[in-house]
Amino acid sequence: MAGASSEDAILPTTKTVHDVEGSNVTLSCNYTGSAYSLHWYRQYPRSKPEFLMFIIESSNYINEADPPNPHLSVKLDKENKRVDLELSSAVVTDSALYYCALQPTVTGNPYTLYKNLTPPETRLQC
Repeated sequence: MAGASSEDAILPTTKTVHDVEGSNVTLSCNYTGSAYSLHWYRQYPRSKPEFLMFIIESSNYINEADPPNPHLSVKLDKENKRVDLELSSAVVTDSALYYCALQPTVTGNPYTLYKNLTPPETRLQC
């Protein structure tokens, strides 16, 4: 694969998170290789995944869904190659599958840009 390393990967640190309503919840994914941006999606049962936000690794620029969800935020730890989705005051309707995905830094063939179309997931249950 030209342009993207086979080492570009992203994995959740925990497969399932159980928490109580009103608590602050952090979902984390560790990544390897180089990433242009790191994305978070949420999927409810029998629904399509919905975009939540992404952060650009080089600048920490954040792009949120429109309209943005005020109780969601993203943090990037470049040193430890970890991206966190933080949910403040979790509610039952936050129970869903959460996907983290990375967009690799492409220096060659742009067609390899979307190689991880089935991103890792973390399930949150409140």
